[in-house]
Amino acid sequence: MDAITMIKERRSVRTFKNEKVDRELMKEIVDISRWAPSWGNFQVGRYTLVDDKATIERLGIEGVNGFVYNINTLKEAKGVAVLSFVKGKSGKLDQDEYVTSKDSSWEVFDAGIACQTFCLAAHAKGVGTVIMGVINDESISEIVGLPEEETVAALIVYGYPDEKPVATPRMDVEDIMRFV
Repeated sequence: MDAITMIKERRSVRTFKNEKVDRELMKEIVDISRWAPSWGNFQVGRYTLVDDKATIERLGIEGVNGFVYNINTLKEAKGVAVLSFVKGKSGKLDQDEYVTSKDSSWEVFDAGIACQTFCLAAHAKGVGTVIMGVINDESISEIVGLPEEETVAALIVYGYPDEKPVATPRMDVEDIMRFV
């Protein structure tokens, strides 16, 4: 699959087959994902893969702030990637001072790049994903035992798609682009 097709065809998948994705395949997806660009090549993105049913259930109960849409998706999930990032690196050229007006928020930018790369790599390997942003960072960190220097960016439910969502309409290029 070429890159343009992959970008245009990747969709959020919320209905998955009743089958776990093999851990070796998930390792391949993360191996591809580690090539995502990042500030200073600090590679701050981290992937904690959860395929234990009880832990996924706990993420649904304690990790999504009661958001029913996410709870329902997690009820049937066979796999969840907790995307986190190492704090205090992106946006700095040395250990002490941010050099961007974005300060520490550049970490979230790097996490977004890592997230998109993960989802595209998964799509290329036949694995569907949906990104969840209505989350409780502290609860999720505790549930999966994240190191203190990391914080949660998103939950990404993954699995073999049991649906093929159609593309939603996109804005015209003239509406989102300008030349100066």
